[in-house]
Amino acid sequence: MRITRILAYRAELPLHETTYKWSGGKSVSVFDSTVVRVETDAGVTGHGEVCPLGPFYLPAYADGVRAGIRELGPHLIGADPRELAKLNRLMDAALKGHPYVKSGIDIACWDILGQVANMPVCELLGGRYGTDVHLYRAISQETPDVMAARVAEYRAMGYRRFQLKVGGDPDVDIERIRAVAAKLESGDRLIADANTGWVQHEAVRVAKAVRDIDVYIEQPCLTYEECLAVRRQIPHPFVLDENIDDLGVLLRAKADLAMDVVNLKISKLGGLTKTRQARDLCVSMGIGMTLEDSWGGDIATAAIAHLAHSTPTEFLFTTTDFNSYGPVSIATGAPQRVNGRMAASTAPGLGVQPRMEVLGDPLVTIDRAR
Repeated sequence: MRITRILAYRAELPLHETTYKWSGGKSVSVFDSTVVRVETDAGVTGHGEVCPLGPFYLPAYADGVRAGIRELGPHLIGADPRELAKLNRLMDAALKGHPYVKSGIDIACWDILGQVANMPVCELLGGRYGTDVHLYRAISQETPDVMAARVAEYRAMGYRRFQLKVGGDPDVDIERIRAVAAKLESGDRLIADANTGWVQHEAVRVAKAVRDIDVYIEQPCLTYEECLAVRRQIPHPFVLDENIDDLGVLLRAKADLAMDVVNLKISKLGGLTKTRQARDLCVSMGIGMTLEDSWGGDIATAAIAHLAHSTPTEFLFTTTDFNSYGPVSIATGAPQRVNGRMAASTAPGLGVQPRMEVLGDPLVTIDRAR
């Protein structure tokens, strides 16, 4: 089996709540997502999705996905999509860095492998644990009262894990954490996610001001060293996210006892192949994980679901269902939230079929080897 054509489509993903806000005044109202289609000479086609949160979040941006595929795609024509490790070595040799560009291609090839093997991707990633997985809901940065009111709204949807977007004015963030914590019930979990928005002294101050609250502190500062310094001064369980972008930093963080939980994003690491490596390393080291991506629609959510569902339950801190955040569906067969939980498809591959009437014409078409 050989890759004969790679295509990339653009999809706009608006939000039910109109705007998503986080640290530093950053916000998005419509996400620019790229759906990748990989075709083969055997008539089997796979799909992936990449949706950066914006160039002000991670070193990734929507047009960069498409430009990167134009550069990388010709090197992959004629490759066997089922040989995932070999394919990833080929991608890394043809394009240094830019893991997010490679992610959609890698996911699409896992979709192909699952269809050929007649198995869901989660079973190929290690096996299906349980009947479903629990989800978190991100609470967009607003005033403390507005954010606290969201808890009841989201709990009515079945969520019990709440990721509170902080990383703004420290005094307001203290109020945000206290206001939301006051609305929690037994069994709820609260994560205060600063998305690198605090400087070191602010992070320590906020954490010490809420030392009496059961809250996880996530990625308070920009650099690994700053986060480690904060970690060593506060009593709360600690999550690293933006700094965890390869196996080397993951091993360093374990040696430094820098975190209790890591957030692994598929596109940040370069696809399911490399995220599975990081996931399995975390399992062997006893580290809990949030498994997700930077954003996405139905296809990204399907990939997240398969990764999460193939993770031993005791190590899965939480995961997410981005396709429930907006009104636009770009594929059929995607997992759907049921009482704050979701399950990976039992169909072969990812179990999704893109809605071509929504995607329209491709922006990128690669059908010749370089």
